[in-house]
This record gives sequence, C-alpha cells and structure tokens, in this order.
Amino acid sequence: MARSRAAYEYTEAEDKSMRLGFLLIAAGLLSLLGLGCCWLRPALQERGGGGSANCTVLAVRQLGERFACTFSCGAACRGTARYPCLQVLVRTSRSSSPALLHEDERQLRTNPKCSYIPPCARDDQENSENVTYKQKYWKEKVGSQPFTCYFNQHLRPDDVMLKRTHDETVLLHCFLWPLVTFLVGVLIVVLTICAKSLAVKAEAIKKKKHL
Repeated sequence: MARSRAAYEYTEAEDKSMRLGFLLIAAGLLSLLGLGCCWLRPALQERGGGGSANCTVLAVRQLGERFACTFSCGAACRGTARYPCLQVLVRTSRSSSPALLHEDERQLRTNPKCSYIPPCARDDQENSENVTYKQKYWKEKVGSQPFTCYFNQHLRPDDVMLKRTHDETVLLHCFLWPLVTFLVGVLIVVLTICAKSLAVKAEAIKKKKHL
C-alpha cells in the first residue's frame, strides 16, 4: 500500500504542471463570471430588443448650448474646453417618429443630448470647427441618402446609433478567450494525470518482468 502511494506521488515538475492547470481553470472561470456580470450581460441587454433599420436625415442643427470636455496636453497637463451641441434628427424605416442619431452607445451614454462629441481640443474654436465640419458632412454629403442605423426599442426608443460598440465579434472574443483558458487548464491537468498513470503502470510492468 505504501509502495502504491509512493508511486503515485507527483514529482516537482508534475506538481508545477498541475498547479498551472488548476490556475488556468480558475482564471478561465473567474474571467467568464466577471465578464458575464460586468460586461457581457449589459452588452446583451443593449442588443436585446434592438435591430437595424434604414435611416434618413430630417434635420441637422446646432443648439445654443455648449458642453464641457476634458483635454490632455501631457502627463500632468489636463484641462476643460467646450464644444457646441450638434443634433442630427432622422426618420427610421421602423417608425414615423423622428429620432436623435448618435455615433454609438458610448457616445449616447456620455452625452445623450447631442449626436456628436468632437475630439476634445484645448481651443474652443477648434472644437466648434470640428462640429461644423460634421454638420456640413450630414447636410451636404449624406443629405437625403438612406443609411443603416441601429435602435433599441426597450432601452432608447427615441435614439438610434450609427454603429454598435458591442458587435458580434467583440461578444465572441469576450466568451472565447476565457473558455480557451479554461480548456487549456483542463487539458494540462488531464495530460499530467494520464502521463503519471502511464508511468506508474510502466514501472509496475517493468518490476513484474524482473521478478
């Protein structure tokens, strides 16, 4: 009995391999749990009840209100500037009611009142010029041409997005890499146990031959 127990004791290399496997399994499970609670579930909720539609521009306008943004000019240099609010009102193929267009979900959460947030520059005039350029783009280049937009009737019935932040590729990678980590950990543990078992059996057969 003592011999059998001693035969199944793992070497230092095998012990390290087992620890690595269990560490990868735990990391994969924790990553799946964390991403599911903190990122994947909200992303799926944003996508739930949503879809794509054809949008047509109804009006493009700048409001008199200005909003603050934070610019960075170095490691220890930060400040606040302001930009005008641009609104692009569209009509979707799913509804006759006008909706406010946004760049994506992130921009919508940052400033739900405006359609565009320019890259924050130190000079307010530069921010205004960027917004005016975007206004001309929607008026002159897009005009009445239909384009694809995205909506969510449950969360934001009066808003549409030009693109999705959480597309299928991002969701796939969110699930795939923790799963791969988990499976690699399982594979390392299983191979280590199998290799040890085969080594013990081979040693037992060798001893029988010498008897």
